[in-house]
Amino acid sequence: MTTECLIEVSLTPQELQTFNTSFTAATFTYTEYKSQVVQALQKSFGQDAKPGERAVKIKANGTRRSSDVIVATEFRRYYSGLFGPLYVPGICFFTSTGTRIANYPKQHSANLTTKHQDTNQWFKPMVRILKNMRSKLAEDSVLPVGSAPSYFIEGLLYNVPNDKFGTSYGDTFVAAMNWILAADRTKFVTPSGQHYLARDGAPECWPCSNCNSFIDEIVKLWNNWS
Repeated sequence: MTTECLIEVSLTPQELQTFNTSFTAATFTYTEYKSQVVQALQKSFGQDAKPGERAVKIKANGTRRSSDVIVATEFRRYYSGLFGPLYVPGICFFTSTGTRIANYPKQHSANLTTKHQDTNQWFKPMVRILKNMRSKLAEDSVLPVGSAPSYFIEGLLYNVPNDKFGTSYGDTFVAAMNWILAADRTKFVTPSGQHYLARDGAPECWPCSNCNSFIDEIVKLWNNWS
């Protein structure tokens, strides 16, 4: 039995023909795979396991914390290389409405680790500060819950030049935010390097209005802090 590996191709016609000739269709599809995973979770957790738009949500019970289970499969983004087709390995899953969402967790993690090292360990603490500010704004009903996911906050700071980090948390926040406010944010990328950070209509991207609102509100929170 061959498990389905979903793909995205951006190849020349000749490369695409070679790919189609060598590619073997799966006998076990993503839809079947997801159905069996959901069944297994519901067998283990009963009514506490409920499929949502993106994840199977496991309800907290006793000492067990709530969790989201993403049913993902291998994903490959193919592109033309000097000596033939190459690909970037990742994962993907589908929402309840059939929208495909692709991610590249290994590249994301590796690039954030490099960013942290290249900023003399200032990157991760600054991410935590912005996440705490996000939580404060959500608690005060200034920002809608879920409008600024941690993944995108990491991506926002990832684009800030390394020389803006350092000296103190306050100095770093001011330098980073001033740079972000002056920059062309349409060119920002996610830490994986495979998507733009802020785009409308792209499921892997931060909606522009949410991104802009987050930036505006944390600047206001900083300026008005007493």
